Amino acid sequence: MTNGLPGAMRAMVLETPRSPLQLQQLPLPIPSPGQVLIRVIACGVCRTDLHIVDGELPSPKLPLIPGHEIVGMVVQNGARTDQFRPGDIVGIPWLGYTCGKCKYCLHEQENLCEQALFTGYTINGGYAEYTTACARYCFLLPTVYASAAGAPLLCAGLIGYRSWQMINQHAQHIGIYGFGAAAHIITQIAKYEHKSIYAFTRGDDTLAQMFAIELGAVWTGPSDQAPPVKLDAAIIFAPVGSLIPTALSHLDKGGQIICGGIHMSDIPSFPYRLLWEERSIRSVANLTRKDGELLFKAAAEAKVTTTIQQYKLSEANDALDDLRKGLIRGAAVLVPDHI
Repeated sequence: MTNGLPGAMRAMVLETPRSPLQLQQLPLPIPSPGQVLIRVIACGVCRTDLHIVDGELPSPKLPLIPGHEIVGMVVQNGARTDQFRPGDIVGIPWLGYTCGKCKYCLHEQENLCEQALFTGYTINGGYAEYTTACARYCFLLPTVYASAAGAPLLCAGLIGYRSWQMINQHAQHIGIYGFGAAAHIITQIAKYEHKSIYAFTRGDDTLAQMFAIELGAVWTGPSDQAPPVKLDAAIIFAPVGSLIPTALSHLDKGGQIICGGIHMSDIPSFPYRLLWEERSIRSVANLTRKDGELLFKAAAEAKVTTTIQQYKLSEANDALDDLRKGLIRGAAVLVPDHI
């Protein structure tokens, strides 16, 4: 142990896609210039992690420590790092690095950076006791979210809120397809803004439907059922391409569909009449640091709370399997085994 820090840590490691994560003992990472060393307090389990583990997203770093919804304490600074001090509680999101020089970075589209690196995908993430992160891409967390309950905000919240911001501010009747971690956060913000949420779930998933109503949805039903009103907009969080023509059929003129996932199954063909009358379909890619600033402000104003199911770090495979089976109410979060 050096400077009060251990020489090694435990981590859940993906050696090859479509195989279980392996619990391994690894050397403690050393922060490079511009980085901070973080003791992980909690790491959310995101559907993107599932896409990586299941081999649905190409070319992950291998071996890989997944996880990009990290809440942790700064324990050591690398050289040329003065944004944080040891003891600060920070959040580490999906976007881990951008070049700052490409045409996207120069036009406030760093989420599309050509040289971007992503936490828990192309750089090691938070399914571990410690991790390093570029300090410029960490958020100093408000006290209310400086715990395991804040972890889902670091991706489910960020991507959900970026999707939410793409909706016309005059939209009133908004559908959400797939009522998971992102939806349970956005529904609370929608209620605060006096918007009406229509929650669509898989088949007769009555537990998810009841959860949506508890959080403020005005209506719930299976994804193939028409809502009682025409929708002004819809956000699709479920990775199911066939939901796009279904959602289009539920949209009013000028309505918007926002696809909030990083992966989706193929979209089937559909008649042009569903898209006509200036309906639109738009995808969301990654996030920006500005999204984080706006989300934490909005979440605090709306008094957003998260519903989490905690798993020990060593139970990461169980958490992923429960997410795969649709058994998570709210969001799954990993915490170190010794807590």
